[in-house]
Amino acid sequence: MCKQLLLIIHVLAWLIAGSATMYAQEDANRALRRFDLSRWKLTLPIADSGSKKPMEISDEQLQRFQDPRHFFISSAEGRPLVFRAHCDGVTTKNSQYPRCELRELQASGESDAAWSTDSESLHTMQLRMAISHVPDVKQHVVAAQIHDADDDLLMLRLEGTKLFVERNDLPVVMLERKYKLGTPFDLQITAGQARVRLSYQGQEMLSWKVSRDGCYFKAGCYTQSNFSKGDTSESYGEVLIYRLQLSNQNRS
Repeated sequence: MCKQLLLIIHVLAWLIAGSATMYAQEDANRALRRFDLSRWKLTLPIADSGSKKPMEISDEQLQRFQDPRHFFISSAEGRPLVFRAHCDGVTTKNSQYPRCELRELQASGESDAAWSTDSESLHTMQLRMAISHVPDVKQHVVAAQIHDADDDLLMLRLEGTKLFVERNDLPVVMLERKYKLGTPFDLQITAGQARVRLSYQGQEMLSWKVSRDGCYFKAGCYTQSNFSKGDTSESYGEVLIYRLQLSNQNRS
């Protein structure tokens, strides 16, 4: 009788634990559906099956995809989407640093976006985000970008406590000199009509006349360190995204 009772207790405990796990997973999936990822492709810092290239997730699969180490819904207040890239992660072809990062697709979601800053349409990315962790040694993380056909056009970077906008061969645009990890902020980047504008916390910080083709937005965690910089496999960058929206507005 005692053994039967113990068996019943163990079975009930297993069922309860299983139900709790299923509920937590369903809850995380509901939270993930708050984000419209139909126009994004995710690059992960892990190798695709049978390849040395980073794994990529897109289409309907991305709207359901979570990875407990790199890309998942946090249980913290606001239920942000977590992007994490460890310093030993797999890198893309032309980079020495790992990333867990979204890359913009065309409106159909079937091919890579590639627009011009000279277009009459205005291309806008709006984010509420936070940089929540940096590598131990080289404390640099990129959280948002415009990339053109050849190189990065604009990067939002954190180096230590300095949060700023970087453009190749041009002065940086300082946003915060004493940024505190985990502090959410609002960011908007708009490109088109031969200009790129960036607003931070509702205030325009950059209005830049520039002409580039093959452009697209990126958002997430692009960790700017690796073993050669002194960091270990336990060292990582992390970015939280609370809100993410893309829009294209044609000039009337």
